[in-house]
Amino acid sequence: MEVLSSRVLLHPTDPDRSREFYRDQLGLAVYREFGSGPARGTVFFLGGGLLELSGRAEQPAGPAIALWLQVRDLAATHRELAAKGVPVIREPKREPWGLDEMWIADPDGVRIAVVEIPEDHPLRRRSS
Repeated sequence: MEVLSSRVLLHPTDPDRSREFYRDQLGLAVYREFGSGPARGTVFFLGGGLLELSGRAEQPAGPAIALWLQVRDLAATHRELAAKGVPVIREPKREPWGLDEMWIADPDGVRIAVVEIPEDHPLRRRSS
């Protein structure tokens, strides 16, 4: 299988509320929009991937779903999101595996890990 593109699909319980969260609070840029009305689809740039909000779900996605977003400066991102009123589930801290992480959630409770990879972490180096 040759994968040419990929995206994460979320079907929010309140599409307008989720669209506002990802666009206005997290500041994700819109790649494209399609359809019309409140359940219209919106695809956001998500670093090396895409996040699509489309349709409407009766129930939230549940705890088995999480997003992982890498940022350059976790402290600055924490300040920015807190100023925008984004609830922080877990404050930034260095994890035993060496990554700096904080956790937030979208309006449906989808957990989002916001991660900074320290300069000296092995993920910053390519193995030969």
